[in-house]
Formats: sequence, structure tokens, C-alpha cells
Amino acid sequence: MKTSTRISGPLPALALCAAIALPAGGALAQSGYPSKPVRIVVQYQAGGSTDTIARMLGEGLSKRLGQPVVVENKAGAAGIIGTDYVAKSAPDGYTLLLTVPGPISFNLALYKKLPYDPRTDLRMVSDIVTPRMVMVVNPAVPAKNFKELVEAVRKEPGKYAMGSWGPGVQPHQLQVFMDKTYGTSTLHAAYKGESPMAVDLLSGVIPMTLGSAATMRPYIAAGRLRALAVAGPTRAKSLPDVPTFAEQGYKDQIYTITGSISLMAPAKTPDDIIERLGREVVAVIKQPGVRKRIEELGLEPVGNTPAEATAAYKAFLPVALQLAKDTGVTLD
Repeated sequence: MKTSTRISGPLPALALCAAIALPAGGALAQSGYPSKPVRIVVQYQAGGSTDTIARMLGEGLSKRLGQPVVVENKAGAAGIIGTDYVAKSAPDGYTLLLTVPGPISFNLALYKKLPYDPRTDLRMVSDIVTPRMVMVVNPAVPAKNFKELVEAVRKEPGKYAMGSWGPGVQPHQLQVFMDKTYGTSTLHAAYKGESPMAVDLLSGVIPMTLGSAATMRPYIAAGRLRALAVAGPTRAKSLPDVPTFAEQGYKDQIYTITGSISLMAPAKTPDDIIERLGREVVAVIKQPGVRKRIEELGLEPVGNTPAEATAAYKAFLPVALQLAKDTGVTLD
């Protein structure tokens, strides 16, 4: 026999409120996000282009999220320290990572053991900007294009050194590729950053590098460096007069690959938070003033969805890993 209990007064309304407050798959539990400041961790010291982008992004997100967005610099160990910190942070949307490609791609091939795995410990929110790489030489080098550089390097084995900001990074990859492919004999000059490398390039201590357009463009404009080619499928907006490697007949993947500076979060961050952050990032990057500031830095704005950023990372990763492995370099 069925029995029923009739409750009178305000209790049904209270019960209804309690039911509404219960989380449904985690989504409603996060409906108040964000309720406190959000941190964006940058893996490098303040003042660089990644740090500048982080602060620009943080400013825009703060207005849209209604909470302060603070940039925190955790530099060291080729980006490993900052990346590991975020990977092990609470997956609640309050600690994010703005990362260049190396710590989430090349490092997997270069280091025998990493304290994190970007493929399983982090997830994409959005690609923010695309840095463009440009092959530059000191004006003392006679080459006016990349073919002439290859010929000049081949004629004088051991004379030419390729500057880079560390073992296994893109300039080092190119140096190894040139020697293997064109029969050249070059040296690798590793620095602790792009800035000290640029100083020696300008003074003629090293003759060439594949550097970021953001760093090299002012020196190119002043005639202190000569640009020979840009990497990527198209010309760089910041260097429209410089042809791509492909335009000059060099179409291997090392000449066409481009990686992005991306915003990531701990892997278990709820989908609703990731989607919210993704929407807000897209809105910030679409702002004309923000796009103009990005382009003035020699970078190219992206601002895509989490799904698009994830797909781009999955496509980029195997190519990046193979290029890093081809250098033969491993680090402890």
C-alpha cells in the first residue's frame, strides 16, 4: 500500500532551493567562477615578449571576468619550473599558464625525464599569438638570400656559427638540419636567452641565427641585421618584404612549422571553466586595440577556442618532437 507525506509551509521552497544548489556534473558548482583573483604564470622573467603578452591578456581578462588577473613570473630550467607549478596546481581555473612551444613540446624530446607531461597534466584554453621566426645575418655576411647563405657556409667549413637560446631549440634544429642536408659544417653557439644572443649577433661574434621577429625586427629596420627568410606558410605581417623559406624553394617542415604562445590550465579543470575562459580570451584578442598592440610587438594575434587550440597542439606536437630528436641532443 502506498503512503504519502504532505509537507506544508515553507519547506518545499527550501527543498527546491537546496536541490538547485546541488552540483550537476560539476557545472553548477562552478557557476560563481571567478570569485577571487586569477593568476597567469609565465615561465620567463618579466620584460620579455611572453611576459608582455601575459600582462596585456590579464588586463583584458580582468575587465571581462570582474576579478583581478595577476601575472606571476616563475622562471628557470627552460620553462620547466613554471610549467610544472601550474601542472600541479589546483584545477579550479585560478592558476593558468601562458607558455611558449618549447616547454610543452620540444622539452619532451630533449629531457630524459620531466616532472610533468603536458599531454596529460595540462589542457588548452586558447592560442594567444603566433611568434614568427626570421633568418637573420650580421651585415658582414655576404649572403642576400638563404641560398647564398648555404653556399657561403658550405665554402668555409667551421667558420659559421648559428646562435640560439639553448640546446635543441629551433635555431639549433636548423643548424643541425643544414649540416645533414646540405653538407655544411657549422657550429652551435648556445646562449641563456635571445637577448644576449642578439648582442653577439649585432657585434659580429656570431654571424647568423633564426630569431623571433619580435626581437629582430627593430635591428632589421635599422639596417643592423639583414633578414633572409621567414619561417612559416606565409610571410610575416611584421616583415612583409621578407620572403618565406618556401618562396625560395625550401619547403621542408623545419621551414614551415610555427608554434603559438598559448594559455593552458591544469588538466582536470572543469569544462565549463575552460569554455568560459576560452570565450573571454577570444573576446579580448578580437579587440582592435589589443590586436594592434600585438602586431606592434611583431607577433600575430590568434585567439581561438579550446577545441581549436587542442587540435592545433596535437598537429604541432609530433612535428616538433621529431625536429628536436633530429638534433641528437638530450638533457638531464
